[in-house]
Amino acid sequence: MLRQYDFKNYNMKLLWNVWLLSALGIMFINSANPSYTVKQLLGVVLCSGIMLFLSVTDYNFITNNIGIIYIGNIILLLLVLVAGKTVGGAQRWLAFGGFTFQPSETCKIALILTAASFIAKHEDDLNEWKTLGKLAVICLIPMLLVVKEPDLSTTIDITLILCAIVFVGGLSIKIIGWVIAIGIPAFAAFIWYIQTPGQILLKDYQVTRIMTFINPSKYASTTAYQTNNSIMAIGSGQLFGKGLNTNTISDVSVTVRDTGLVSEQQTDFIFSVIGEEFGFIGSVIIIALLALLMIQCITVAKKANDLNGKLIATGVAALIAFQSFINIGVATGMLPNTGLPLPLISYGLSSVLSIMIGMGMVLNISLQSKKY
Repeated sequence: MLRQYDFKNYNMKLLWNVWLLSALGIMFINSANPSYTVKQLLGVVLCSGIMLFLSVTDYNFITNNIGIIYIGNIILLLLVLVAGKTVGGAQRWLAFGGFTFQPSETCKIALILTAASFIAKHEDDLNEWKTLGKLAVICLIPMLLVVKEPDLSTTIDITLILCAIVFVGGLSIKIIGWVIAIGIPAFAAFIWYIQTPGQILLKDYQVTRIMTFINPSKYASTTAYQTNNSIMAIGSGQLFGKGLNTNTISDVSVTVRDTGLVSEQQTDFIFSVIGEEFGFIGSVIIIALLALLMIQCITVAKKANDLNGKLIATGVAALIAFQSFINIGVATGMLPNTGLPLPLISYGLSSVLSIMIGMGMVLNISLQSKKY
């Protein structure tokens, strides 16, 4: 499990980027809602310990035991449905002591490892429909449990991550073409269907979120209010922002939190605090740091010793990229409202744990690469 490493090759740039983003996240959370600061700080410290431990743990040892991880993930997701804590109509959390844990967050890492391990073993026959069917069933089981919570946004995030892993794993361009040819009209049919009376695919609130994005003016005083407020807060920061702890417009959402129209600023809409307090320049810096983290993971993937390591690092890079894009897209009104945190920035210990587990494995892949 533990090996002898040449720590001169330890990827300190990646590690410091993770810690810098985490520190900035604590600062923004403290500005949005100070009551969450201590818990986030303790979470970052504890998760950093897990990340450092995993960075010196052979990633192949972990993937060799992927069956245990996969089954454990299924058990946790089932526990959520049986005895989970319900918040805002969604049953996504396991509560113990004064903390809550969201298994759908660690499900992202579990499926990255599962998909990477499966593809590495089926490199030669990946493009056979039988092989792709097996992979789809393996991934579909936990994803359906996540949908059941319901947590559609996390399901979409996982789907995008898995698509990136399969593509890098060697999926045929011909198959990709068929998927696109079928997917575009299927998506159009889906949008039409969810607007029909009696549709059974989505919850009512999920349909409302999509329709709010398509026709925001119709929902300006209801479900579009939180997005409009976020855009106004970001725009008010102008070029350099108003300064730390001066999120006067973002605080509007705190005063009307009980209406359910505006998300709490320390979580899904943390980017509105960044935009208001640090303006366009600060927002660009945060986006650049997240982009750099993604690029660092891709660099590790390119230099990995084997396909397994390459796909794990690719999956973590995709996790950072897609989740950042979706979160910022929602806060700026470019995407429908979802519930995804901004990696390492938003409040949420489950999200921090998931990201740092992934980063710990990327650090180990980097440490084992002979090209570093």
